Amino acid sequence: MSTSIIEPTQKVPYLKEHRLLNFSRESLPNELMFLHTDAFITPVGENQYGVRITSRAKDNFYTATNLVPEMPWDWSQLPNFSFAFDASNLANHSTQVFINIFNTQDEMHSRSITIPACRNPRTYICELKGDYLQGKTNHYSGLRSNPAPFDTPYEYATWMWGAINIDLTSICKIELSIHGSLLDHELVLSNFRLIQSPPTNPDYLTGIIDKFGQNANVDYVQKVHSESQLLALKDAELETLKAGKMPQRSTFSGYTGAKQFEATGYFRTLKIDGKWSLIDPEGYPYFATGIDIIRLANAYTMTGVDYDHSKIEQRQADDLTPEDSIEKVTVSSEAKQTAFIASDMRRNCFNWLPSYDDPLAEHYGYMRELWEGPTAQGETFSFYAANLQRKYGENYRQIWSDVTIDRMLNWGFTCLGNWAAPEFYRNEKIPFFANGWIIGDFKTVSSGDDFWTALPDPFDPQFEQRAIATVQQVKAEIQGSPWCVGIFIDNEKSWGRMGTIQGQYGIPIHTLSRDAVESPTKAVFMTVLQEKYQTIEALNQAWSTQFTSWEIVAKGVCDLAHNEAQCEDYALLLETYASEYFRIVSQAVKAELPNHLYLGARFADWGMTPEVVRACAKHADVVSYNYYKEGLHPEPWTFLEEIDMPSIIGEFHFGARDTGFFHPGLVSAESQDERGEMYERYVQSVVDNPYFIGCHYFQYIDSPITGRSFDGENYNIGFVSVTDVPYDGMVNAAKTINSSLYQQRFNQLTK
Repeated sequence: MSTSIIEPTQKVPYLKEHRLLNFSRESLPNELMFLHTDAFITPVGENQYGVRITSRAKDNFYTATNLVPEMPWDWSQLPNFSFAFDASNLANHSTQVFINIFNTQDEMHSRSITIPACRNPRTYICELKGDYLQGKTNHYSGLRSNPAPFDTPYEYATWMWGAINIDLTSICKIELSIHGSLLDHELVLSNFRLIQSPPTNPDYLTGIIDKFGQNANVDYVQKVHSESQLLALKDAELETLKAGKMPQRSTFSGYTGAKQFEATGYFRTLKIDGKWSLIDPEGYPYFATGIDIIRLANAYTMTGVDYDHSKIEQRQADDLTPEDSIEKVTVSSEAKQTAFIASDMRRNCFNWLPSYDDPLAEHYGYMRELWEGPTAQGETFSFYAANLQRKYGENYRQIWSDVTIDRMLNWGFTCLGNWAAPEFYRNEKIPFFANGWIIGDFKTVSSGDDFWTALPDPFDPQFEQRAIATVQQVKAEIQGSPWCVGIFIDNEKSWGRMGTIQGQYGIPIHTLSRDAVESPTKAVFMTVLQEKYQTIEALNQAWSTQFTSWEIVAKGVCDLAHNEAQCEDYALLLETYASEYFRIVSQAVKAELPNHLYLGARFADWGMTPEVVRACAKHADVVSYNYYKEGLHPEPWTFLEEIDMPSIIGEFHFGARDTGFFHPGLVSAESQDERGEMYERYVQSVVDNPYFIGCHYFQYIDSPITGRSFDGENYNIGFVSVTDVPYDGMVNAAKTINSSLYQQRFNQLTK
C-alpha cells in the first residue's frame, strides 16, 4: 500500500529513495490501473516483482498503465527529486512511452522515453523538481528538451509539453501510455519510486557544440571530424546520385506503368476504382511523397548574443511572412559593433563561433521575435549553412540546390513538400507544393487554447483583404507553374481539441462571451441563433436559461451549462465560423490561381474537430493533416468515409538520440536504422489508405542540437544532418518504399 510521502504536519524528510508501490507475487498493487492492456505479475529478481503489460496495436489506439494513489501525493516539500522506474522490452522493436503526471489542479507534466528491444531492465527518470528544469528563468537554455543537469547512470526522460514545474502538492495520477502505434508492445515495469537528484552541474551545457554544429561529446558512425572528411563524403555521395531518378516516372514524377488519363496541363484529383488519386499534368496517376522544410530558414540557432535594437531593421505592418519563415534578417556591421552577451548559458554552449570578419560570418542572422527562447530576441547562426560553404565552396547555394533536387529524385520522392524555399519553384525537375500565411491587423477569436497564435475572425472584412494579399504573393512566387501541385494556406490553427466540451467548442463558447459590437463573428452567431429560435423565449427553453432579451445575449454570456441543446448549437456555430474561413481562402485561391489545388490549412492531430474538418471539406480540393504517430492507425480516421475527400499528410517524423541529440522528436526510435524502419511503415499505411493521395515527411535537415531559433525545437528528424550528410537508414528506407508505392497503389490499373 502506498502512502502520502509528506503528511501535512511533518517536516521534510531527507529523501534518497522512496518506493511508491509494493509488489507481491500474489497480486498487483491496488494503485495500479490499466486501460486497454493485459497485465500480469512477473518476477524481476530474487523476491522482486513487477507488472508485465501487453498492448495490441490494431485493437486499441491508446493504452495506459496508471498509478493512482488512494489520496493525492504531496511532494512539494521534497528536495530536488525525480520519479523513477525500471523497464525492459520483450518485443523486437523499441517502444515509446509517454510519462504523463497529473495533479488535482488539472495540470499535466509530460515526458517521453524510448525503451529499446532488450530484456535487461533500464532505469528511467522523470525530473520533477530541480534547479535547472527548463523554464523561463535566468537559467533558461532555450532548448525544447535539455539533457540531465547532473551526472546519472539512468535514462533521462525527454521533455514534451504541459507544466514543466507542475504543482507538486496534489499529484493524483502517473500515466504511462502508448498511443498511435502500428505494432504490438510487451513491457515489464517495476520499482516505481522517487529518487533524490544528485548535485546539479551549472556547466552541464557548456561546450556541448563543436565547430560543425554537432554534439562535441558524442561520437557516432556518420560524425564529421574534419573538413577533409566532409569533402570526401561529398564526393562519394555525388557519385551515387548519378543514377538519376527511379524508372516508370513521367516528366512530373507520375506513374507511367499504369493507365494514362486526360491531361489538363496541371495537377488535379480523381477517384479511381474507389481510391482517391492525383493526376499529373500529363495525365499519369500521381502519389505525392516528399520532404518538408527544404530551406535554410529553420537551420538557425540562437547564439546568446544581442545588439542595440535600434540598429536592427524591424518588421513592417504589411509583412506576409512569419518571422520563423524568413531565411535570415541581415545584421549590419554597425549593429554588430553593439553586440553584447544576453545569455551566458546560451553563449557558452558553443566551442566555436566565427568572428565577424571570418568568411563564415555570412551565416549570422537575427531573430526579432521568438515564440520561446533563451532571450526575447537576438543573434542567430546557421552551422548547416556554414557547413554547406565548407563543403561546396563559394557557389554553395546553387550547388546545394542542385544536389538537393538530385537527392529527391534519386531517393524516389515525387515532390518537394511544404515550405520549400521559393528558389526551388523554378527547378522543373520535380513538382513542389507552395504555401502562404494570412497575417494582418484583422480581428481575432479564441478557442481558449491558442497554441501558436489567436485565430482570425473571418467575418472581419480586413481578413478577406489579407487573404487576397497572401494568395497574390503566392501567385507571384509560382508564376502559374504546372510544377506546382497545390497550395497550403496557414498551418496547425487552434480550432479546438477533442475530449471535452470546452476543448471542442472553445471558439463558440469564448465568442459567445464577447460583445457583438466588438466581434464580427459574435454578430454572425447572433444572426444564426435568432434565425433558428426566432424568440428569446424559445432560446431560453432550449438552453434552460433566463435571458430577458436578445440584447443581453449580444452583450456577452458566460458560465453556460453546456446542455445538449447548447452543444448542438455550439456545433452549428463552430461549423459556421470555420466554413467562412475556408470559403474566403478558397475563393481567393480560385480567383488568383484557378489552375491550382487548394489544400487547406494542415490540421494538427490535436486540432481536427469534426465540425472544422467538414467545413474544410466543403471548400478545399484536398484536406490536409499533420499527424505525428507511428502511422495511420484506423481508429482516428473512420470519419474519412463520411467526408469522402482526397486527403494528404502534411507532416510526420521520427527521431532518435544516438547521434547526440537531447530530443529525438515527437515520435521516437532507438536508432537511425529504426527511424528508417518506422518511416517505411508509416508511408505504407498511407499508401494502403484509399483516401490519401500523399504524405510529406517533416523535415529535410535536423533541427540544431541547441534548437531552432524561433522556438527551440532540437529534434533529430532530418534526412540529412547538420553537416549535410544523409542518414543511411532514412535514405535506404525511402528508396525501398518509394520504389514500390506506385505498383502497390495502382496495381489494378492497366495501360
